[in-house]
Amino acid sequence: MGALEGQVALITGASRGIGRSTAIAFGKAGAFVGVNYRSHPAEADEVVKAIQAAGSNAIAVAGDVADMAVMESMVGQVEDAFGPLDIVVANAAYSDREPFHTADLDGFRRCIDVSMWGAFNLLRVAANSMIARGQGGSAVVVSSPHAFTPVAGAMAYNMAKAAMEHMAKTAALELSRHRIRVNIIQPGWTDTPGERKYASEDKLKQGAEAIPWGRLGHPDEIARAIVFLCEKGSDYITGATLLVDGGICLPWWANSGFASPRPGAS
Repeated sequence: MGALEGQVALITGASRGIGRSTAIAFGKAGAFVGVNYRSHPAEADEVVKAIQAAGSNAIAVAGDVADMAVMESMVGQVEDAFGPLDIVVANAAYSDREPFHTADLDGFRRCIDVSMWGAFNLLRVAANSMIARGQGGSAVVVSSPHAFTPVAGAMAYNMAKAAMEHMAKTAALELSRHRIRVNIIQPGWTDTPGERKYASEDKLKQGAEAIPWGRLGHPDEIARAIVFLCEKGSDYITGATLLVDGGICLPWWANSGFASPRPGAS
């Protein structure tokens, strides 16, 4: 049996990147998965087929996570297909890279609406469903080191991720009496299609070499950590933050000029 055998999950932003890998990992672990997408239907269908090929089942659910009514509809679709929710993963995000004082405010607000309010909407709707069922549940909020690192040109994203973390910890406290666990994962710089919005392949390669581990993360590595947080064996973990970043948040600059090169590094 898989670690999530028979569990029902909804993952937002699941057509690409970390969400895609997480949805497929959930399917391989035995979960039934709602694969949320907004603008990549063909890729969402590919994820559904990959989960079915792994021996589980999934449906694609279209919708804008920033809309509470749409979120309620998406949760309803998943529960109609597979039964009451056991797990949700708030992964959907949007971000631009502009100085705040000249930023397009429509894009700025869209980042907050999707990244922060989208996570809130999922937590609220899922929590009410889980409370009504009375069997507990698990939620993971996909945050970022942006929550505590003020990256220039990303104020809206920084704000959204910082707010998400306080929201998730508050939810963990409020929902503990219902045996609903809420945890946070902070992926470091991960090799996803979204990164190409901000950087060329050369820039990504250069940036990867500066990370202590010497490479970008892979979405599958983040997905494995999310599965771990949702497993029944992780029952004593709630309100926690798991950093999976190849050491990017370590003070690597403190060793500049002193650190030994990695084996095999040129």
